[in-house]
Amino acid sequence: MTVIPFPQTASPCKACATAPRRQRLQLPVASRDFARSRFAPAGKPMPALLPVEAMAWLDGAFSQEAEIETVELSGPGDPLAAPGPSLDTLQLLKEKYPELPVRLTTLGIGGSLLAESLAGQGLKAVTVKVDTVDPTTAERLFSWIRPSTRTVPLPKAAAILVDEQAKAVAAFTKAGMAVTVRTTLYPGINDGEVEAIAVAMARQGAVAMDLVPFVPPAKENDFPPAADQELLARAGALAGGHLAIVKETMNLVTMSPHGATGAGPARLPRPSAERPNVAVVSSNGMEVDLHLGHAIRVLVYGPREDGLACLLGTRPAPEPGSGASRWETLAETLTDCFCLLTASAGNAPRQILADHGITVLITEGDIEGTVDVLYGGGKKGKKNR
Repeated sequence: MTVIPFPQTASPCKACATAPRRQRLQLPVASRDFARSRFAPAGKPMPALLPVEAMAWLDGAFSQEAEIETVELSGPGDPLAAPGPSLDTLQLLKEKYPELPVRLTTLGIGGSLLAESLAGQGLKAVTVKVDTVDPTTAERLFSWIRPSTRTVPLPKAAAILVDEQAKAVAAFTKAGMAVTVRTTLYPGINDGEVEAIAVAMARQGAVAMDLVPFVPPAKENDFPPAADQELLARAGALAGGHLAIVKETMNLVTMSPHGATGAGPARLPRPSAERPNVAVVSSNGMEVDLHLGHAIRVLVYGPREDGLACLLGTRPAPEPGSGASRWETLAETLTDCFCLLTASAGNAPRQILADHGITVLITEGDIEGTVDVLYGGGKKGKKNR
C-alpha cells in the first residue's frame, strides 16, 4: 500500500479517560528484510512507504493534534537491510522535527558498520530484536536468514546473525545510542534462554529488555503455544537482574499507515478544495488494472454539482522515455487531483507525485466502488491495499 492514511484514535479506556493519548507512530520505510521467522503470519507484507510519504503521514498526524511520544522506523522489512530510505527519513525528521524522539527497530545485521551514520542523523535509541544467543536455536526460529544479498546456508547464517547482533549492540552503545533488546518468548523454544540473552546483551551495553509474548496466528496447529502471563513474569524476573524491563503504560498506542494497534482504523486520503479530484489508470475504463508506466491516458473522477462523484473526463499521459520529467509532466497535468489509483507503480513516479501532493494508491478492483470510498461512501474492497 502506498497510500498515506491519517490516524483515528480510539476512545481511551475508562481508567485513563483523562490521561493524554500518548502514541508511538511507526514509519514503515524498509522494503527489504534480513530474515523470515518460521512463525510469522502467512501472507505478503504491506509495501514500504517512501521517506516523503512517511513524512506526509506524520505531518497529517500532527495536524490532527495527536499526542505523539516517539516515532519508530520499523518494517515491513528491516531498516538496515537497505539503509538508504531509513537514513533519508532520519535526515528529514532531523530537519523538520528535531525535538521528536526517534527509535529504529532492527535485527541488527550490519549495525556495527552503520552505527556512526545513524548517530550522525540524530538517532539516539535503537531496538534490536534478539530472540536467542544460540545459533542452534536461531535455526529453529528462522526459515531463512540472508545477511547479505547472497543466500547463505541456514546454520552458517544463524551463526552470523548471533555474532552480528552482539557487534551491533556494542557499536550502537559506543555511538551514544540507548539500546533496548526486544525478545519474543516462544514457549518450548527460547523461553529458557531469556536470562542468557539479558546477560550477553548487557555485556555489550544494552540498557533494557522488552519481553513480547508470542501469540500464534489462528489455525496454525504446528506453531508453539501462546506465551502466557506466568511465563512472561518468570522471564522478566530472570532478565530483570541484568537489564531494565520495559513496561509501557495502557494509554501508549502504536499506529502505522497500514493500520493501527489500539488506535482504530487508518483513514484514506481525502479531497480538498484545491485538489477535489481522483486520477485513475485503467485498460478498460471499469477496473483499476494497469501499471502506471503503461498508461497512455488518465481518467479523472470528481464531484458533480450535486456532489456525486463521476467521470469528468480523460487526459493524455506523458509518453514513455523521458525519465523523471515524464512524472513531473504528469503531476502538472493532475494539479487538481489528490490521489492516483493504479495497479502498480515504481518508486520514481510515487516519489515525484508525492512531492507534488498526489498520493499514489496501489489497488485493484472496480473503479467506481474505489472512488466512492475515497469520497466517504461504501466499503473498501478486499483487494484495496
